[in-house]
Amino acid sequence: MSERSIALNRFGLGARPEDALPDDPRGWLERQLKQYQPRPASLKSLSSTATVVQDIADYQEQARAVRRAGRDQGDGAGQGGAGDDDVTAAMILRRDARRALRFHYNDAVDARIAAALTTPTPFAERLVHFWANHFAVSADNAPSTALAGVFEMEAIRPNIMGSFADLLLAVEQHPAMLLYLNQAESIGPGSSFGQRPRVMARKGGLNENLAREILELHTMGVRTGYSQADVTELARALTGWTVPGIGRRTGAREVTGGFAFAADLHEPGPRTILGKTYPEAAEDQARSVLSDLAHHPATARHLATKLARHFTSDTPPEPMIARLERAFLGSGGDLPTVYRAIIASPEAWSPQPAKFRSPWEWSIAAMRATGREAVAAGSGAGLQNQLGQPVWKPGQPSGFDDISTTWSSSDALMRRVEAAERLAQRSSDVDARALAARLFPDALSPASAEALRRAESPGQALALLLVTPEMMRR
Repeated sequence: MSERSIALNRFGLGARPEDALPDDPRGWLERQLKQYQPRPASLKSLSSTATVVQDIADYQEQARAVRRAGRDQGDGAGQGGAGDDDVTAAMILRRDARRALRFHYNDAVDARIAAALTTPTPFAERLVHFWANHFAVSADNAPSTALAGVFEMEAIRPNIMGSFADLLLAVEQHPAMLLYLNQAESIGPGSSFGQRPRVMARKGGLNENLAREILELHTMGVRTGYSQADVTELARALTGWTVPGIGRRTGAREVTGGFAFAADLHEPGPRTILGKTYPEAAEDQARSVLSDLAHHPATARHLATKLARHFTSDTPPEPMIARLERAFLGSGGDLPTVYRAIIASPEAWSPQPAKFRSPWEWSIAAMRATGREAVAAGSGAGLQNQLGQPVWKPGQPSGFDDISTTWSSSDALMRRVEAAERLAQRSSDVDARALAARLFPDALSPASAEALRRAESPGQALALLLVTPEMMRR
């Protein structure tokens, strides 16, 4: 691969036919760090976190109404009580409320795709996708489904060109993360709320999910010196970080539309984490812990390894990991400094493509190649489902795998061939041979060029181009 092709495909999201090819690939990438716009036009019509949270609260209230109507029907059977009509009406309201949450997801997926197809800063956009997967929330239930898109829009996008500490705080305080990992319902056993007899009778008020994932996935990484006691202490420090009005375990609270600190849920007292004692300081106690974790050497190593893996190979080279680690620690976690270290790493410019594109990466590159700027309303999620990587649905807090074997099965390849044929049908007048030179400047193999030359029609040639080795790997 030439450096221009590497910049377009390994660092970027794939070339577009109308774009000028970069004469200075490294400079082109660096300029994007300053040109990046966190909220492009395609995202401006999306609902805010406050709106989505209110819709979640409405949905949960309708769900409770269905349960109440069912109980009333049972209690009033044969006594002139509530009837089927009451239950049916409640179920209709719940269905409509759930549909509203689904609309938030579909609209956000379509907007994300449009942003990726039209962005003038594809390297920066790739970084958005990287961090959204690092801080994964999986849209596996109604609240997470509705919040996944706005989480990326409001917690990830505005913070990828700042410090890792700011990004970390924004992520951990967003309602999507608090609800996905059950932090919003975590109760300090010694808090004023936790000491209520009815709450004490339920037991199990403290939830450690968020604390564990912060240490294991978001910052230090597995087997880096923290203990189960550290997880528990961090969970205690995080108590009180909640989303008012959502859920049932923390009592009736007014819906505020986002994060809030509830002092009556917070476990009082100092916390000792990784050998350091943090005095009682309400919300700021956990903030202080997150700040220290954001600057921890293990965090630098963990993030450097993941970034090096993403931009080089499934087995990232140690010299590059060390280089990114030094950039992170030396800058106090300044992310653009780390990105510049990636650009400056010779390992990232290896001419041999080593990363197999994920379904998301491949579909975006294929649509950019054919000149698409958007998808039909509601269809973006369907395409990604068919390809095997549903947007914001990794099914686990660790996100989607970033290794080739996950995405290169024969079944996955057949799905791409079928999608390529559909895309080619919509762009059957494209000269695939001329397009190939723009997509992979000075990098198209003789075998791929010969396959395009032998194609029986322009549509077949384009479909072949979209599944060449050059398109599959980066």
